[in-house]
Amino acid sequence: MKSKHKQIARRQLDTTLAKFSEMKRMQPPAKGWIRAVREALGMSGKQLAGRLQVSQPRVFKLEQDEPAGALTLKTMRQVAESLDCVFVYALVPRSSLEETVKTQARVVAAGRLQRVSHTMLLEAQGLTSEEQQASLDTAIEELVRETPRDLWDMQP
Repeated sequence: MKSKHKQIARRQLDTTLAKFSEMKRMQPPAKGWIRAVREALGMSGKQLAGRLQVSQPRVFKLEQDEPAGALTLKTMRQVAESLDCVFVYALVPRSSLEETVKTQARVVAAGRLQRVSHTMLLEAQGLTSEEQQASLDTAIEELVRETPRDLWDMQP
């Protein structure tokens, strides 16, 4: 994907994911969503089992496994449907995708600048702190704009 398209796609996805930002702070019910919704509906485990066409002990096992994260997405969708719910699944960035890319670009640019600065210093061509900052800012902007394939090879 071309760099311009990457930026547009990242911004569009950021806009979409911003709608989920409140969910980051939301904690699931201690006993899980399945049990919480089932009980709120006044539905017994036996009744849910009938809707899912499984045994009652299977519903008990589903309700045990959900808080542990041991259910598949497919199973969660099936249970949600049987409770007249929609199963929502998303990866919600801690900040934004754009900010995540900028943070990584800053790490990569700083590493590159440090190597170049060391070489220049050995050659008595060191940059002032203002020049270093300007060079770092330019490198970060370029990395964010271009998003090269190796951007994520360097660990923060």
